[in-house]
Amino acid sequence: MHDKKATHDALLRALKALGTAAGASVLSDYLKAEGTVIPPRTIRLHLQQLDRAGLTETVSRRQGRKLTARGIQEIERGNVIEKLGFIAARIDQLGFQMSFNLQSGKGSVIANTAILPQHYLIRAVEEMKPVFAAGLGMGDRIVVAHAGSRIGNLEVKEKHAAVATVCSVTVNGILLHAGVPTISRFGGLLEMRDYRPQRFVELIEYRGTTIDPLDIFIESGMTSVRACGRTGNGLIGASFREIPSLALPAVQHLRKEMSRIGLRGILAVGRANQPLMGIPVSEGRAGMIVIAGINPVAALIESGARIQIESLAQLIDYRLFTPLHEWRHKYSG
Repeated sequence: MHDKKATHDALLRALKALGTAAGASVLSDYLKAEGTVIPPRTIRLHLQQLDRAGLTETVSRRQGRKLTARGIQEIERGNVIEKLGFIAARIDQLGFQMSFNLQSGKGSVIANTAILPQHYLIRAVEEMKPVFAAGLGMGDRIVVAHAGSRIGNLEVKEKHAAVATVCSVTVNGILLHAGVPTISRFGGLLEMRDYRPQRFVELIEYRGTTIDPLDIFIESGMTSVRACGRTGNGLIGASFREIPSLALPAVQHLRKEMSRIGLRGILAVGRANQPLMGIPVSEGRAGMIVIAGINPVAALIESGARIQIESLAQLIDYRLFTPLHEWRHKYSG
């Protein structure tokens, strides 16, 4: 590798992947395993240049160097072409890693998380209530964590609380474990009238974005989930997926089983080789529309709350999720 920028980028990515300080020999071994051969001596020269640029810094002679905050930022703002399809890849990865068993109702599911001020928690639950009641989320279960506790690998800071909802990509995992491969094609805004889906008004292809499409719509103020939960009319987050047409009977069965344990979320399943909500499908496949599990959180943002959201955040044991009405009863009691 002779290109200086490419070498610098490779070293920065290697340090991030290692997650700790590393010296030239460790970095050389790591890159070699990745298929890139750079001698330790050459790496030392490039690390000195990265130091001068403020992207790395020395921890000690024994430990080597680590990324600076600026170095981390440089990676995050790096080659955007390389990051295209990241969301689609994460969807596939988390769906594969899920351990949820539909028959027992046990195992991990994919979760979205939201960080909010502690004082807003009670109101937040009240705001989410009509959204869940209208069937605009993945079932009606949440996980709540207070300051000093954790939701999975997320530690909640002082004066804050966290809420997790079941992510719609959990559907992909359930279908995959049942032998039904699912392709997530679009995240979009779905128009609802009288609580019935009408059409997609906006779509972003998962394989053509570096950011979750639903996060984009929510943070841009394009959703009206809060109004839809109360009136049945508005724009909600939803995704369009494709399944093999031969799997249609199996998917309909799994849909019923999911509803049985409180994981409603599949809004519509199309016919073989036929468009669904005006969106064409590939030959031998059928369309499927799944409600965004983060819709209840979108309602909170629409209410004016300052909330930090993360879609496709992590895997969480489904047994930790509590029906909203039970959580409200326990908390008020």
